[in-house]
Amino acid sequence: MIKILSIVGARPNFVKIAPFLEEIKKYKNFQSVLVHTGQHYDFEMSESFFEDLSIPKPDYNLGVGSGSHAWQTAEIMKKLEGILLKENPNLVVVVGDVNSTLAGALTAAKVHIPVAHIEAGLRSFNMQMPEEINRVLSDHVSDFLFCPTETSMENLKKEGIVNGIYNVGDIMYDALLNKIKVAGEKTKILEELKVKKGEYFLLTIHREVNTDKLSNLGKIMEAVTESNEEIIFPVHPRAKKQIEKLNLKQSNNIKIIEPVGYFDMLILEKNAKKIITDSGGVQKEAFWLKVPCITLREETELVETVDSGWNILVGTDPQKILKEIKNIGFPKEHRNYFGDGKTAEKIVKILAQKIK
Repeated sequence: MIKILSIVGARPNFVKIAPFLEEIKKYKNFQSVLVHTGQHYDFEMSESFFEDLSIPKPDYNLGVGSGSHAWQTAEIMKKLEGILLKENPNLVVVVGDVNSTLAGALTAAKVHIPVAHIEAGLRSFNMQMPEEINRVLSDHVSDFLFCPTETSMENLKKEGIVNGIYNVGDIMYDALLNKIKVAGEKTKILEELKVKKGEYFLLTIHREVNTDKLSNLGKIMEAVTESNEEIIFPVHPRAKKQIEKLNLKQSNNIKIIEPVGYFDMLILEKNAKKIITDSGGVQKEAFWLKVPCITLREETELVETVDSGWNILVGTDPQKILKEIKNIGFPKEHRNYFGDGKTAEKIVKILAQKIK
């Protein structure tokens, strides 16, 4: 029996691990163990995603919660080490670029357990981003590097990583294709919010540079308020705390709501006029759903979305944000750079061949 231990901790991880865990079930000689670090502990940030994505209850929940990057990473490593020694898996799987990803990869590497990184090779080339540090370090201790695009493969080769790298496509695309129909059948989010298809903008903000730096958050909120467009804003807990500090005047065009589950989020994305975000996952989902995206960053690891014209980088410049909100232009062509939606199948097939 081959034991595979998967580590998740935050919303993007849940979306990425779901198709993988589903595919593992097809192999009788694979045993799956799931560890939830508890990096996201709010219900809508965690449990509702497990329900929507049909992820089994974790075998372990470390309950780490929030804290500084160093504290959170160290706490996960301390709690995870004993579990790895007890379970002694044949492989540890980490996904994405959050602190749980790095903590899982480092802990496994230090106790000499092979590591597979799903979504390897993405680079923004901005080492001020915690996610970029997590990506680079996780890739350099991994044995299997499953890349979502050709660009990510090239990034690894430039860093001297040439063994164990595979271009398998983006596993989030698997999840979207698997769940978009059922999401439409199950969610009533548009009716609940009293919004019409194609008549609202969807806003998400969660990155430290846009939340903890109040001047940046203030400029973003100034621009979306001035737009007078109907804005739906599922607010991240970090952003919510900071917005309260800004003492912003109540704006009639911005509807701030609590974080939503995966199904609700997909439908809000699919039916938006445009999406304004600083999230990597939301940028990709916007691209796949053919909804123009305005990204509140100076750079992105998802260069294909920008090159295609479906994603515009605006940083936190209010004038640039406003200009793109008002811009009615729509890209004419749409090419998918992220695989065929069978990423999980390819990954598990490779692992079945390589792990004995």
